[in-house]
Amino acid sequence: MLPLMWGTLYVSFIALVVAVPVGLFAAIYMSEYAGPRLRSVVKPVIEVLAGIPTIVYGLFALITVGPMLRDYFAQPLNLGSSGSSVLTAGLVMGIMLIPFVSSLSDDIINAVPQSLRDGALGLGSTKSETVRKVVLPAALPGIVGAVLLAASRAIGETMIVVMGAGAAAKMDLNPFEAMTTITVKIVSQLTGDTDFRAPETLVAFALGLSLFIITLGLNILALYVVRKYREQYE
Repeated sequence: MLPLMWGTLYVSFIALVVAVPVGLFAAIYMSEYAGPRLRSVVKPVIEVLAGIPTIVYGLFALITVGPMLRDYFAQPLNLGSSGSSVLTAGLVMGIMLIPFVSSLSDDIINAVPQSLRDGALGLGSTKSETVRKVVLPAALPGIVGAVLLAASRAIGETMIVVMGAGAAAKMDLNPFEAMTTITVKIVSQLTGDTDFRAPETLVAFALGLSLFIITLGLNILALYVVRKYREQYE
């Protein structure tokens, strides 16, 4: 259980490190700086990423990202020789999560009343100071909720991990090592001609219950944060 949990959290952490800054900065740019014409083009382009099947992301990780990380980073640094790694799956999953963070954060930032921006600008704040000290603090609870929802989406991902991170259940800090996650283990336990009453099947159900509890906890935490700290504006 521990190696599977470690792999799940490691891949999800790398994915969030990629998705949260890119998605948040994209949302800030679209909400506060981009004009209507540019926004009408950029926002749909980013949201198209959410409609791509995960098997396509998995193929992208297997054929392009994995070999590139192996040839240019892992082998020259003597950190590994496999195209399947935690970093491969994390980077590609991060690309997949960008529209989740971007779209939710964009809607939340747009919900901040214009009067707050006008007040800050009227007091002499610059545009960037208004964004950093007024808009983002007001939208922070919703942004935190968006990040937690993206984290639960990352934890439940399967195909990208199967094709990008491998199937080795182990605990290691090296991001260029192949590892696996709870969802991949569930798939491997339940596929094939295994009898339904076999111990392997019971293990898969136990892993599924653990994953359900983790994702349910993250979603409840996200809803709690949003409802507790959200400011109601007239």
